[in-house]
Amino acid sequence: MKKGLIRMKETLFEQLENLFPEMVKARRHLHMYPELSFKEQFTPEYVRQHLESLGIEYRTHVGGNGVVGTLHGGKPGPTVALRADFDALPIQDEKDVPYKSTIDGVSHACGHDVHTAALMAVETVLAGVKEELAGTVVFIHQFAEELPPGGAQLMIADGCLEGVDYIYGAHVWADDDYGTIGFIPGPAMAGGDNFEITIQGKGGHGAIPHTTVDPLVTMSQLVVNLQQIVSRKMDPNTANVVTIGKFHSGEATNVIPDTATISGTTRTFDAESKDVMEQWIRMMSESTAAQNGAAAKVDFTYGCVPLINSEAETEQLKVLAEQHLPDMTMEEKIPMMTSEDFAYYLEHVPGSFFFVGARNPEVDAVHPHHHPKFDVDERAMIEIGKVFILAVLHHMDGLEVADCETAEASK
Repeated sequence: MKKGLIRMKETLFEQLENLFPEMVKARRHLHMYPELSFKEQFTPEYVRQHLESLGIEYRTHVGGNGVVGTLHGGKPGPTVALRADFDALPIQDEKDVPYKSTIDGVSHACGHDVHTAALMAVETVLAGVKEELAGTVVFIHQFAEELPPGGAQLMIADGCLEGVDYIYGAHVWADDDYGTIGFIPGPAMAGGDNFEITIQGKGGHGAIPHTTVDPLVTMSQLVVNLQQIVSRKMDPNTANVVTIGKFHSGEATNVIPDTATISGTTRTFDAESKDVMEQWIRMMSESTAAQNGAAAKVDFTYGCVPLINSEAETEQLKVLAEQHLPDMTMEEKIPMMTSEDFAYYLEHVPGSFFFVGARNPEVDAVHPHHHPKFDVDERAMIEIGKVFILAVLHHMDGLEVADCETAEASK
């Protein structure tokens, strides 16, 4: 490795660490003013002002509420994109901290404020060495990751990946302790679809059920039947999930209602399983309803595709992190059934989505994602930033990766 490149990496790491107070300030500011998917106004403007202050070329309203910054290096080379999402969730913030959400019923309960603050710090340090970079860095600040159809597809359609050769994204991870970084080569996160089923029956008085067609009883049978899809209709060597998350029927104790409705989600890693699950959900709904003299209406909404990390880029990034982040522990995680629309970027260009641990009981960062008291060890922002920098230096300036034997031994 060239000594100049070693010095650049060390300098950028040191600058990033020195920016930690600014990262914390930015993250907590975003945390106090969260915005729901597709309703982001303050956050993209906050990002835009930051890019403008650094003299980084930018576009706003990309695909809707997205912001894309472009940093042109002083030398020719590949284009590497780094992505962070910035939307929040419809969850009340129940933490007792000074930076608690000021917006009733909305909070950053998943860590997107962490992702944004980390990427902003990376923008700051890379802007300072742009003449030394051999290539272009594209900073993708994405809106609406949490709500299908999500912002990724819309931003891609609006050209955010034009000219991009590689892309990287990160997720702060509440299940893993601070000090760990997780990588998943190949299939990493499941594709997710949503469905809503309505059973139309015939309501009446609860004391004379024989004059009715009870949709609640019919739907209860259907909920049980749907559990057989994964256990009896799917290949046990594949990972699949069917979950019912909502059930509603009736308002009074002595009235049999006309209708019952359930909503749920499916998760899978391949198109064939996705199709099979949809077919059986429709078939079971119609047949269960017919058995009871009712009718079924099924609305199936296609969500995110599976997230498939590029194996080469993921293995390279893992080895780089092992070599240049000696205080961190690298883990090869198993595929997850959660979904993430970073998957759409990876359908167009190679890259990797990695996970940075942020659990720490000492700062009460012990609650899972989407929990009202979710919080993180904010030092995770530094590690996200460092891995992003390693990816950029690897592709643009030849930051060395261990040879194949070393990569295999690290698994």
